[in-house]
Amino acid sequence: MRIQIVNGPNLNLLGVREPGIYGSDSFETYLPLLRTRYPDVEIDYYQSNIEGKLIDKMQAVGFDFDGIILNAGAYTHTSVALHDCIRALKTPVVEVHISNVHKREEFRHHSMISSACTGVICGFGLDSYRLALEALIAMKQ
Repeated sequence: MRIQIVNGPNLNLLGVREPGIYGSDSFETYLPLLRTRYPDVEIDYYQSNIEGKLIDKMQAVGFDFDGIILNAGAYTHTSVALHDCIRALKTPVVEVHISNVHKREEFRHHSMISSACTGVICGFGLDSYRLALEALIAMKQ
């Protein structure tokens, strides 16, 4: 099973960016733990602050991989382009958020990409990625 994790803008700053909201662990610290827990799953990771690069990565894997876990960051609330990309893919995409976006600023309550995704998981910290992975594994069984 091959899963692509795609993180959007500012998620390269996990561990230092607003630790009260996002926690104090970097994604680079969390990813090896996820890979160890699921040794039979190939988990690839990509992060970019640039919308077009996120689209390019998803198009590159979105017809061959078994799933994409997408944390689009702030693009979640603004990007019709990401929405259209997700709809064009054959691979299921699970939208994730580290924080519970519904407990935050009003503008974070609406996602432009949710309706194109297979599912949405938010508010469980970095464990949101594990929950998304579990959902994708269950879909393959």
